[in-house]
Amino acid sequence: MKDLSDNRIVIGLSGGVDSTTAALLLKEAGMEVTGYYFDVLGNNVKGVENAARAAEEIGIDFIHEDVSQEFRDIVIRNFCDEYMNGRTPNPCVLCNPNIKFKKMIETADRIGAKYISTGHYGRIAKDEINDLYFVRMGASYKKDQSYMLYRLGQDILSRIRFPIGGIEDKDNTRSIARKHHMFNADASDSQEICFVSSESGGYVKYIENLGFRAEKGNFVDRNGKVLGKHSGLINYTIGQRKGLGITFGRPAFVTAIDPQSNTVTLGRNDELFEREIFSKDNFFAATSGSEIPEIYGKNPRVMAKIRYAAKPSPATVSQTEDGRLLTLFDEPQRAATPGQSVVFYIDDMVIGGGFIDYK
Repeated sequence: MKDLSDNRIVIGLSGGVDSTTAALLLKEAGMEVTGYYFDVLGNNVKGVENAARAAEEIGIDFIHEDVSQEFRDIVIRNFCDEYMNGRTPNPCVLCNPNIKFKKMIETADRIGAKYISTGHYGRIAKDEINDLYFVRMGASYKKDQSYMLYRLGQDILSRIRFPIGGIEDKDNTRSIARKHHMFNADASDSQEICFVSSESGGYVKYIENLGFRAEKGNFVDRNGKVLGKHSGLINYTIGQRKGLGITFGRPAFVTAIDPQSNTVTLGRNDELFEREIFSKDNFFAATSGSEIPEIYGKNPRVMAKIRYAAKPSPATVSQTEDGRLLTLFDEPQRAATPGQSVVFYIDDMVIGGGFIDYK
């Protein structure tokens, strides 16, 4: 590892307007910027070309790397396994610490850059008393991406810069890119799952094309009464109403999925609300550990989100005897989904979170 320069920074450059604008702002601030594109598909020629073009127009160095093997082993394998077991994964949450930021840190170390950066709508806060770094919500409530970043440890957080985290409106981001005559200033936002193209027919077809086959099973009600046949667990998620392939003459929602019995429970909307939510594989930024850090006390009061687009809601977090966490919300939450994350905030600062688990 080279000596790290305070003036050098590696930015994850996707070719989209957010990362491009972030790179522009870093360069304007006098940083020596290197764009880095990690190819999760291994053959994403268009993605590499767009990122390289952005780097050329900005006037910065550019590196791209094929990370497809690691991405398949870590992210795609988990994605398929989770759906096959009746859970609904969020691949970005897993990719960020294990692929994206890990690879950026490795690249920064290799070229002697002290800092890394992305076009995320988030900010970094430092707790001076405890000498700790945390992700803060972005200034744009609509675009805030702090939820996706909760599993980053101090080794990464201490070196991150989020140049567009203080921008309150996406139009302002585009305006900066337009001012510099960037080719992607008005490009549409990227799709939600970067490795599942619209041409592939959606995530179900994608999983099936990899050789996974979900067995048909029974729709049941809350008492176990068989209501009909479902087409495989990968087709359903908690809270789903459309695409069930079964009618009752009244609205029906997926209220539970049981991979052991291969059943999907259908019920009323009000049956989706609950206050107690368990989580496993928890992570706290202060310690990079799974247990509640001492600095927060035994049963900390937090604001918590159970999905990316959810509104933070007041709750109390406690440790359970089996090593999981129990988040007790003041108000019932709708459709807590195993595989998704519950993320904990104190004020606007992310302190940790975990993967929602079955009770």
